[in-house]
Amino acid sequence: MSSSFRQLKLTPTSPGVALLDRDDSILAFNERVLDWACRKDVPLLERLRYLCIVSSNLDEFFEVRAEPHLAANQGKDEKGLFSVASFKRLADVAHTLVARQYALYNDDLMPALEKQGIKIVSHGDRNMAQRRWVKQYFEREVRPLLIPVGLDPSHPFPQVANKSLNFIVRLGGRDAFGRENEIAIVKVPRVLPRMIRMPDKVSGSSNFFVSLSSVIRAHLTELFPGRDVGQFSQFRVTRHSDLAVDEDDVKNLRTALRQGLQHRHFGQAVRLEVSAGCSEHLSDFLLKQFDLPEPALYRVPGPVNLVRLTQLIDLVHAPQLCFPSYKSCYPTQLAPGVSFFDQLKLGDVFIHQPFESFDGVLAFLREAVHDPQVLAIKQTIYRTGSDTELMDLLREAVRRGKEVTVVVELMARFDEEANINWAEMLESIGAQVLYGVVGLKTHAKMMLITRREGRQLKHYAHLSTGNYNLRTARLYTDWSHLTADTALAADVENVFIHLASHSRLPKLNRVLLAPFYLHSKLIQKINDLANVAASGGVGRIVAKMNALTDEAIIHALIRAGQKGVKVDLIVRGACILPAQVPGVTDNIHVRSVIGRFLEHSRVFYFRRDDVEELYLSSADWMNRNMMRRVELAWPVTDPVQRQRIIDEELVAYLHDGVDAWDLLPDGTYARVKPDGRRLAHGAQAALMVRYAGQVNGGGV
Repeated sequence: MSSSFRQLKLTPTSPGVALLDRDDSILAFNERVLDWACRKDVPLLERLRYLCIVSSNLDEFFEVRAEPHLAANQGKDEKGLFSVASFKRLADVAHTLVARQYALYNDDLMPALEKQGIKIVSHGDRNMAQRRWVKQYFEREVRPLLIPVGLDPSHPFPQVANKSLNFIVRLGGRDAFGRENEIAIVKVPRVLPRMIRMPDKVSGSSNFFVSLSSVIRAHLTELFPGRDVGQFSQFRVTRHSDLAVDEDDVKNLRTALRQGLQHRHFGQAVRLEVSAGCSEHLSDFLLKQFDLPEPALYRVPGPVNLVRLTQLIDLVHAPQLCFPSYKSCYPTQLAPGVSFFDQLKLGDVFIHQPFESFDGVLAFLREAVHDPQVLAIKQTIYRTGSDTELMDLLREAVRRGKEVTVVVELMARFDEEANINWAEMLESIGAQVLYGVVGLKTHAKMMLITRREGRQLKHYAHLSTGNYNLRTARLYTDWSHLTADTALAADVENVFIHLASHSRLPKLNRVLLAPFYLHSKLIQKINDLANVAASGGVGRIVAKMNALTDEAIIHALIRAGQKGVKVDLIVRGACILPAQVPGVTDNIHVRSVIGRFLEHSRVFYFRRDDVEELYLSSADWMNRNMMRRVELAWPVTDPVQRQRIIDEELVAYLHDGVDAWDLLPDGTYARVKPDGRRLAHGAQAALMVRYAGQVNGGGV
């Protein structure tokens, strides 16, 4: 089964090599996610959740990636990177993907849920008792918050926020002043729930719901007394939302971002969604109002925001329709009740999340906070979400008189406001808060504990491929590395000093740091293996990451493959390297694994004859990670732990026969087929089974 129904556009580069189109690759990734919503072996509510994930991903795609294409369509692109044709082609692909979503929603998922007693009851299907209850709910909870706006010269089109629910209505007759203003807009406040459970006494079921849009639609006429409500439609506009701050002209980045966040919800419109039955008169009016071309219009036969259906999943109690609950085990290398500092003196500890619990990292920080011999704690913050446990520990560390330094990345996309709030809170209680380097995002995940031991100060470090986020640590696959290694901890200390002082970075012992060395070192390692293979030796590269779009690395990989290096790439999302193209990339294989957990770890393996190197990293192989971010890659030197990571992170995924997709020469993806000789397995499922017997009191 192929994940794509069209050939991806190729972007000409050097002679004989054409790279795949990045935006096409992003949309192809969402087709692979949508496949989980189509799979009959996936529990029903989880299939609905994957459908919502695709919609959420598409929202972000339009918010971040659509603007340059739209600008090209409107003749605003000066660099010639995009064209009218590229905009229309991209829109065609997106329209087809959205059509598949709603066909699945209407023809498969909703009927299947109804068979399970879970139903969203439309106005036409409600009996009189249900209609009375909905009317009462509307009058009590909804109507007081709605202010319909009739458009006229003194009431221009209102500001419509990004991704908000709205209605457009065409009115007949005259208003109270005798005028024939025919268009009105009803903005729906975000504070209102999008899914409302009907009480058992009127529904006869605990799992009957009504949508907010249906409630409002059924009572639109009551919002316009004395007028005839004719055509109407719900609508939703997506706006460009990537914050742009002139970092060369900013004296206070935090203040500038605060100001920028106020305007984020009202950026340039890039997509318009309306009900499938919306009249051309109303849709044309909206397109003109938002200055959008016809391909930016999406007519959808259902809710204009499928993301909000996650509320339905949360409201339904049906464990049999969800994945069986999974309990992470406490990290297998750690002995509960034994001091981390004593354990780390015996050797490094690696935690494979979420199969092993992030609680091990929290316990490490907790011990450091309460240990009177710990003098200082340094940590980077990229995405912490709304969880407070980690922040509470840092606050407690300040209260106990420890030196707490936190590097907060204010420009973490869509987490800017949360990070500003955390930064202000920590600063207010006396922590040293830094914002990294202007112009570079601090994406590295690291923590450094400084402890007095006798007459010496000893460093302990934590490095990770993922964020300090308790929620995503249960959902994302990542590696945490706890170490007392003197050389590695010294590197971490020097990186913190560099971020704080902007002083020249000393030569590091183990760590490869972007934007300084990481990019060139990776290319050097690839080129070295190419030379080894060309001389008759064995060259092998296996790399796992979220995205591969850096052209310099890609061309190095292609050259290495052409000289005999065997290259396997496990790339979850966007990949613009064309694999298995005859005569060009025969030695390069690319696969994507989409599973129950989001694949997030970055692991890079290089083999030169019998010499192996393995690196963990915070960085994907993208130009932005290499050139515009502070990123780390660090080696795993313990041979036992290195083999463990190779087995669990690389070998397992290369042999995944259930959840993997292979990239074909034409740029499409095909789901792997079992070879029939052995029972197929999914890498994540196998790891869940492997760690299931390890569950103990420290699980999440």
